[in-house]
Amino acid sequence: MLEKQAKYRLGQVVRHRKHPFRGVIFDVDPEFANTEEWYEAIPEDIRPDKQQPYYHLLAENEQSFYVAYVSEQNLIEDRSGEPVDHPDIPEIFGPFQDGTYRIQFQMN
Repeated sequence: MLEKQAKYRLGQVVRHRKHPFRGVIFDVDPEFANTEEWYEAIPEDIRPDKQQPYYHLLAENEQSFYVAYVSEQNLIEDRSGEPVDHPDIPEIFGPFQDGTYRIQFQMN
């Protein structure tokens, strides 16, 4: 069995390689785990391989905040040193420090 290793980590700020948005990683799938309908909606000539990590991002662009699902091949590290302003970040992460967010656990 081939074990997959994710290039990026939870709390890391990344950018999309082609589209103008960035975000903080809050979950990782070892390979594609979304719907077939979602996958087929991507134009075939740019459709990424399913056999790679896919990242869930709290994303932002100049107009809005949203959750994005992005293949590893379409991400690059964000080296701006700037925090992401997504309003859901405090529910998952602690303060932004040294270019990354630390996971914040809350005990009930």
